[in-house]
Amino acid sequence: MSYEELKADTKSPVLSWANHELGKQEIQMAKNVASLPFVFKHLALMPDVHLGKGALVGSVIATQEAIIPAAVGVDIGCGMGAIKTPFTGEQLEGKLKKIRQDIEAAIPTGFNENKDVEKAVTNWQNWREFNDLHRGVQDLQNKAMKQLGSLGGGNHFIEVCLDEENQVWLMLHSGSRNIGNKLAQCHINTAKGLQKMASEKLPDPDLSYFVTGTPEFQAYWHDLQWAQEYAHYNRDVMMARFKRIVEKHLAGGKATKPLLEVNCHHNYAEKEVHFGEEVYVTRKGAVRAQQEDYGIIPGSMGAKSYIVKGKGNVHSFCSCSHGAGRLMSRNKAKKAYTLDDLIKQTEGVECRKDGGVLDEIPSAYKPIEQVMENQSDLVEVVAILKQVVCVKG
Repeated sequence: MSYEELKADTKSPVLSWANHELGKQEIQMAKNVASLPFVFKHLALMPDVHLGKGALVGSVIATQEAIIPAAVGVDIGCGMGAIKTPFTGEQLEGKLKKIRQDIEAAIPTGFNENKDVEKAVTNWQNWREFNDLHRGVQDLQNKAMKQLGSLGGGNHFIEVCLDEENQVWLMLHSGSRNIGNKLAQCHINTAKGLQKMASEKLPDPDLSYFVTGTPEFQAYWHDLQWAQEYAHYNRDVMMARFKRIVEKHLAGGKATKPLLEVNCHHNYAEKEVHFGEEVYVTRKGAVRAQQEDYGIIPGSMGAKSYIVKGKGNVHSFCSCSHGAGRLMSRNKAKKAYTLDDLIKQTEGVECRKDGGVLDEIPSAYKPIEQVMENQSDLVEVVAILKQVVCVKG
């Protein structure tokens, strides 16, 4: 499928790769963003697009001389990590439960943090810049250190998967934890405060923005890059631990060399060149898919996931979807489904099957196969994975 242009009377066109009909609120949200004066060329909506805060999750927003902190969101640098191991599915037999228990013991989930801070964390060079971050987070360095190498909650997860050749993959989904959230909130509040003082009327206060060349923009951009690097490294630290656990069970503790490694953000902003101009690209629930870029598009905890390679489609600002995308809200899912439904839909997966993860039931998400079909012009599929172990945040 290619994109279609939404009928929207806005300054910039809206190009959509979604094949489902957008609701009234979603259309309004797209129009709000596309009507901003600094949006460059057009707004691109990915096939998994759904309601967000200020801007739709699954939108790619290129801007000139401005950035919208709430569009980047509060889980700065949230994204995926995956490695292809030299192991095969046969080697996992009879070991899944033990592997899951070891992961849960080694990697804190939810609001939890590490009891001890490992050397790889204390040696991270970006701690040197901590004092330059927003004053609103200066009391959080100790917490940030303890949370580096932890999963978080919501839809964050750790999975052992098998590809169609029965090769074992390790995959995880996480972001910048509490420190990223707090930094985002500090800057979003600053942007909203500035907007209140300005006479300009915005369609939504969550679209408050910073203008390049101002101290506020500089401060946000600095903190944003720091939090994105924290998120990236957070995934690296967890992946190293995760890999050691699997090696303990499958290789007698011997270190192995990954056959492929991918680590990509899907909630972030970066300076890039598009249509011959340098712009700020905000991917809110979207993955960069330049030619030869590897990306990860996960399904839900009972569905397939995809390792992909970008095709560099200029109309999507070289981007693709970041997952299947929610079909219904967490509350709706809890009301619509029972524990029996969850057990049925996660059959064959070693995972939690209790009320605490009911909002993550596969039926609460769009069918990933359809989402992939819609973006055949954005990415090519490198591997299709199915999880056999899933640890939820």
